[in-house]
Amino acid sequence: MRLDTLLARATGRLTEAGSPSPRLDAELLLCHALGRDRTWLYTWGDREAPTLARARCEALVAARALGHPVAYLTGEREFWGLPLATHPSTLIPRPDTETLVEVALARATRAQGRLLDLGTGSGAIALAFASERPGWQVLGVDRQPEAVALARRNAERLGIANAAFRVSDWFVALAGERYALIVANPPYVAEDDPHLAQGDVRFEPASALVAGPEGLDDLRYLVAAAHEHLEPGGWLALEHGHAQGTAVRELLTAVGYADVASRRDLAGHERVSLGRRPTER
Repeated sequence: MRLDTLLARATGRLTEAGSPSPRLDAELLLCHALGRDRTWLYTWGDREAPTLARARCEALVAARALGHPVAYLTGEREFWGLPLATHPSTLIPRPDTETLVEVALARATRAQGRLLDLGTGSGAIALAFASERPGWQVLGVDRQPEAVALARRNAERLGIANAAFRVSDWFVALAGERYALIVANPPYVAEDDPHLAQGDVRFEPASALVAGPEGLDDLRYLVAAAHEHLEPGGWLALEHGHAQGTAVRELLTAVGYADVASRRDLAGHERVSLGRRPTER
């Protein structure tokens, strides 16, 4: 069977299964099975599919048809132009989160500084920022040792030397440490949100998604606790759900943060809220 025929069949199966991007998914899975990139596939689509690669592709497509995320099946997802290894123990990096990176970079105006990424997962935010600000020291923390190990592997593979990773449940292992910037993409989904039973999130760790009845439990904690780890004039920036901007701004204002604001993602939703460290407590 030719590769283009195999690709067409895979696309058809994923279309029938209701995949939101059947052609792209099929291409990514076939390329993974072949150990080739998509440019090679476009160029040599008229070649015969190797028997082993065909079998691997068909198995991957079958898993995708059941809903398993492509990023977990291939073990990789691009974020901020960086190819990151992924694992089911961590969230899949998403384009919306690049808004948080943009907000952090806009406030990293000096040549050197320290940034803390809380709940780093695969290290996506920390590594994206570190790749753009080589003069800054970046620390990513996560309470899951598997996530920390994954983030370290990503840093090593990408050759990003100014990012380090450590096991910590939020600020627990960071006593006395202060940072110019603290960022986080914490759990912010309400425990009864129907989206938890849909799409890729069905296969992602619930502990990285769910935060109480309103989805605000972790955001509330971070707003209250972060000021002790911010340098004077330092910024806290938090990703949140598209309908949580008002609530997070109110939390920041109530604690005394200055210059509180929100930023929208590419879809126009309020995605990140931020504030400058309170001057008095």
